[in-house]
Amino acid sequence: MRPRFQYNLRIMSVVAITSVSERNACRYVDAMESVGAGTRVLLPEIHAGLPAAELLRGAGGLLLTGGPDIHPERYGQEPDANARLKLCPELDELEFRALEYALSADMPVLAICRGMQLLNVAFGGRLIQDLPGHRNDEPDGEPVSHQIYVAPGAKAAAIIGSAGFFRVNSYHHQGLNEAQRAPRLMSTAYSVEDGLVEGLESPEHSWVIGLQCHPERKDEVPRLFVNLFAGLRDRAERFAAALTA
Repeated sequence: MRPRFQYNLRIMSVVAITSVSERNACRYVDAMESVGAGTRVLLPEIHAGLPAAELLRGAGGLLLTGGPDIHPERYGQEPDANARLKLCPELDELEFRALEYALSADMPVLAICRGMQLLNVAFGGRLIQDLPGHRNDEPDGEPVSHQIYVAPGAKAAAIIGSAGFFRVNSYHHQGLNEAQRAPRLMSTAYSVEDGLVEGLESPEHSWVIGLQCHPERKDEVPRLFVNLFAGLRDRAERFAAALTA
């Protein structure tokens, strides 16, 4: 006799998603939930000041999202008056604490756009405060796109399912070249046009991946990029399972 109910034995992983606002978090929440992960959104207006262990209690992974600029004082510089910076020190404080805790626990981390920049700064790197031409500042304008190269040996390539050349979106006005890269991080993707670093990974951790583009905007990147969110879900499940073993 067939059972009346079918049970899913997969551990529901919870991925903590940092964001400057609920609205900004929506695409990332949709991306994670579309691959079967649970989500918890961490907002500076609600969660600032809470211990990192409390922020990430029960979570199996951390997703650092796009958003405002990281304050230059975090990498030893004064704000450039011509860089059109939009700052949120409360979000900086929240994300640096959450990332530090996740790294210490070897929790899987996916860092997107601002998130990749924050990853670089957290490891001791710096940023270029303004990169003209890398985003469309018109409210309803078409997104800028460009070609990147993902190295064959990168974890991101294995997760995506392919290495090589991809056309992706571009929403950033800050970034880094090799001169600004934290020495402990490894560059895994580059912009074909100008050589900017488009991907970072930490060799010291099991699964810490940063990308400058926005894979949560699924219509603006190759379809294979959804595998990044599925990969984070799988790693979050393993992390959660190991905690309960």
